[in-house]
Amino acid sequence: MNLKNSFPAKTAEELQTIEKLFYKHLCDVIVETFKSFTISKEEILKRMVLRNPELTNQYFEQGRSVLLGGGHFNNWEWFGVAVDMQIKHKSYALYAPLRNKFFDKKMRFTRGKYGLGMISVKETAKFFEEKKDELTFTVFGIDQSPRNSKKAHWMNFLNQDTGVMYGLEKYAKELDYPVVFGNIEKVKRGYYSFYFEPITEHPRQEPEHFIIEATTKRLEVEIVHEPQYWLWTHKRWKRKRETATA
Repeated sequence: MNLKNSFPAKTAEELQTIEKLFYKHLCDVIVETFKSFTISKEEILKRMVLRNPELTNQYFEQGRSVLLGGGHFNNWEWFGVAVDMQIKHKSYALYAPLRNKFFDKKMRFTRGKYGLGMISVKETAKFFEEKKDELTFTVFGIDQSPRNSKKAHWMNFLNQDTGVMYGLEKYAKELDYPVVFGNIEKVKRGYYSFYFEPITEHPRQEPEHFIIEATTKRLEVEIVHEPQYWLWTHKRWKRKRETATA
């Protein structure tokens, strides 16, 4: 249903091809995620390579922290494992804690084994206050369904009316941190590269909703280009705009 709604012009055969390729890739990601428990620094740096560290490193030299907007595209888990070793900032990622405390602990350990700090979304404001004197690189997931439809920003994404979480833009404007988009490419099976693209250096000068719409639309470009690499099985459109005004 997600594929059909996102690509109304595609035939049933075309959608079925994307679906098959997606499940093949998802199986790779699952196996690679288990490999995260034992993968060495040397190996992950071969398999998840940052192509342009100079973009964020220039902000480090300027004494500025950075916010990144990205989605569940290609292997986001390996990105989390590898990113801290390839940039000058101290990296953090906001996440929603799992209900199962055992798996939550395992997930935090695996993602953070080589430097990434995991911050509960419930502690976002506290985190930024505590780290205001530290040069940080903070990752926001921009393609998750918002918890509260009334607080979401609504826009067209993949041909559907979509609620988008506003946190990335909110904190970018409050803190005046540069914003970049993070994209992951699959080089070949088991090997990826990622790169950063600038969204804005001066968030407070941007019009309202520019930041969240620019990052979301940039992710959309990648999904349309290679749809098999996005996480289609999550319930991205479970919130409806009507609930925001009910």
